[in-house]
Amino acid sequence: MSSTIATVAFIGLGVMGQPMARHLARAGLTVRVYNRSVAKAEAFVAEHGGSHHATPRDAAAGADLVLVCVGNDDDVRQVTSGEDGALEGMAPGSLLVDHTTASASLAQELDAACRGAGIDFLDAPVSGGQQGAENGALTIMCGGEAAAFARVEATLAHYAKAVTHMGPAGSGQLTKMVNQICVAGVVQGLAEGLHLAEKAGLDRQRVIEVISQGAAGSWQMDHRHRTMIDDDYEHGFAVDWMRKDLAICLDQARELGARLPLTALVDQFYGDVQAMGGGRWDTSSLLKRLQRD
Repeated sequence: MSSTIATVAFIGLGVMGQPMARHLARAGLTVRVYNRSVAKAEAFVAEHGGSHHATPRDAAAGADLVLVCVGNDDDVRQVTSGEDGALEGMAPGSLLVDHTTASASLAQELDAACRGAGIDFLDAPVSGGQQGAENGALTIMCGGEAAAFARVEATLAHYAKAVTHMGPAGSGQLTKMVNQICVAGVVQGLAEGLHLAEKAGLDRQRVIEVISQGAAGSWQMDHRHRTMIDDDYEHGFAVDWMRKDLAICLDQARELGARLPLTALVDQFYGDVQAMGGGRWDTSSLLKRLQRD
């Protein structure tokens, strides 16, 4: 198959996948989509063209590149190597890229399956959230063969500000684990800082305006402080998904013999938020947990 990517299949049109697929359609690629909710797939095609299909296998048939963005390891297996999965429809020489945040062991499993079928594979989790996907400004960390990365880099750049090859299969997922570990610690620190400022009677907005100019500044501070002050958490990256990601991090840490005490603690704090009914709240809702009477 030619190294030129003209036809792509996108599997999973959730809050991340839908805008990513839209960027590809706007870039002039032929986009074939599959989504468990047929209505979403139909709406996408009605607005952006391309075609929707009844199974991942059908969507993948004839595609130069298959992109997957679903929920977890089991979801990925179902749409790739399961019955009527994408691998059944992919031709030798095509590429499979998994954008799902999943385990490194799954990435290695898929890499082996793809090698057996003459298909290139990259694990390529993303960072930047729904806003990054909408704006085409995601960060993508990729694991797999360098030649496969070179083939797909320009296509992924349609919805990313940074696309980086991190090493062999699984390296993308391992890098995403580092990302989520760092995010969890920063969000907890921001929540505790705003909580202290509130208890001290300080103008929290003014506090942020001052400290964000120094060493305390962060993406979370810039993009989440206002909604935290406003007690608005009906947006962003859900606590349920963060707990899924942190479970992957903690499992990997046990396997590697790495110690992640802060990550384990913040994971428990997110469990408290879930118990408050905040499973779908943004991850910055750690502040709401501190504000309980």
